[in-house]
Amino acid sequence: MVLVTGGAGYIGSHTCVELLKNGYDIVVVDNLINSHPKAIERVKRLAGKDFLFYEMDVCCETSLDTICNKHKIDCVIHFAGLKAVGESVAIPIAYYENNIVSTLALLKTMKKHGIRNIIFSSSATVYSGENTMPLTEDSLLGCTNPYGWTKYMNEQIISDAVAAETKMSAVLLRYFNPIGAHESGLIGEDPRGIPNNLLPFLAQLAAGKHEELSVYGDDYDTIDGTGVRDYIHVCDLAAGHVAAIKFCQSAKGTHAFNLGTGQGTSVLEMVNVFEKVSNVKIPYTIAPRRPGDLAASYADPTKAEKLLNWRTKKSLIEALTDTWRWQTNNPNGY
Repeated sequence: MVLVTGGAGYIGSHTCVELLKNGYDIVVVDNLINSHPKAIERVKRLAGKDFLFYEMDVCCETSLDTICNKHKIDCVIHFAGLKAVGESVAIPIAYYENNIVSTLALLKTMKKHGIRNIIFSSSATVYSGENTMPLTEDSLLGCTNPYGWTKYMNEQIISDAVAAETKMSAVLLRYFNPIGAHESGLIGEDPRGIPNNLLPFLAQLAAGKHEELSVYGDDYDTIDGTGVRDYIHVCDLAAGHVAAIKFCQSAKGTHAFNLGTGQGTSVLEMVNVFEKVSNVKIPYTIAPRRPGDLAASYADPTKAEKLLNWRTKKSLIEALTDTWRWQTNNPNGY
């Protein structure tokens, strides 16, 4: 059985569908701060299977202990955490406390109950801005914001815990830029307030919720001067977690993997493709660069392809089409 922390969230909910589809039994824990209970209902509907959901804080060792006493957990997928880069700069202490304490509580509970496998939801934000592209798992690490540092620190904490327990296995999945939604339109990204990420903002703008897009910088050394990122369909990302579980069963120690397409797409390229998908003109203005933003960031996914036997299958057009379907079917989110 797989314990999924933060399983009601954007990536967590899609991963739950993929796990159930592949025959895994799951238990989901989420405090619903950044998610909605309807996501859980819709995962059950999509998978045609029931599972137990606990509304609780992963920082609470007592609650985790109760769950592990009730269920025979074989593996943990740890998504739970605060996740907005900008917000992390404004309230860094809250990010360090929540994101690190939850991991410590989880690892202590795992040790107590003999749970040996963990998949950690990490991020490409752990990589330094000094690297050349594409980024490999051996690229220089270093962060520019508290959110990134919490991912970096959690990677180190997990690595140290695994090194001290010879039978443990950990997979650190460094996501690039998740986009898209389930093709059914039933689950997708449901940001609170004004979206921090490009695609949900574009979708809301096309739906009439915003007036225009601010493009931060058009003088980078890229194809059209705007920032380039590696956008990966959330369902491809979900499949990466199933592949990671299979890898954990035979590989001990800690292993990091990039999950990305290996292709970069600029902001204006995204705008152009989304206009075609939605048939809506996207108004935008050029704004000054934001401090800390990189010209480009994209993955070398070779290691995941070789060792996890995983690769992306869905195209950018599919991701944008699925996003627009989710937005039109759920104009106000869940």
